[in-house]
Amino acid sequence: MSANPHRFHAGWSGCWLLALAVAFAAGCQKAQSPVAGGREVEPETAPPSQPEPAASPAGTATAVQKTAPAGEPAQEGGKSMKLTITSSAFADQGTMPRRYTGDGDDVSPPLAWSGIPEGTQSLALICDDPDAPVGTWVHWVIWNIPAGETGLAEGIPPEERELSNSAVQGTNDFRKTGYGGPAPPRGPVHRYFFKLYALDMTLDLAPGSKKAALEKAMQGHIRAQAQLVGRYSR
Repeated sequence: MSANPHRFHAGWSGCWLLALAVAFAAGCQKAQSPVAGGREVEPETAPPSQPEPAASPAGTATAVQKTAPAGEPAQEGGKSMKLTITSSAFADQGTMPRRYTGDGDDVSPPLAWSGIPEGTQSLALICDDPDAPVGTWVHWVIWNIPAGETGLAEGIPPEERELSNSAVQGTNDFRKTGYGGPAPPRGPVHRYFFKLYALDMTLDLAPGSKKAALEKAMQGHIRAQAQLVGRYSR
């Protein structure tokens, strides 16, 4: 019985199509499931991108909050309190107006202060000129100023050794009580230091005492100090 050539050709074509389909299916499976070292691995996924920090405006620094170490004194408004002394008549290192000198009315200038430390019992003030040709010249010594005072008014009476607020005045190098204004010789500018002291006690010092006695009495009792410098020349 002779074979039908048309049936043989159809059978061969069917087998070829079936093999092609199986090969295609296997290739698709490999593409979907990559392997490494004989086992399946998940395809790598890039980590999600993190947002970049916002840039500070040009010319400004990034603020960093800091905590003060334990044991530090309390601060007001983020700043440590500091004893300061000023005058409404002249700035620090500024020229003293003629009114407060020996060439004018020779009255004491208005003074104000702030930052008195806790525990202060009284205040003292010394005014002197380290540029005098004969050595430091004392223009004013006053002590036992109440700690609650925030300054001294203009024109403290020079003839009064004891003031109404219990403050006491000493003797200056003009050999007078109270304030004696600048009276330098003609020449270079002189500096006048108004030095304020916060003390932990009230001083037992006789009225009319001089600068040296005041400095000795203050030793070991100064809690804080500040200064204001005025300038004057002829």
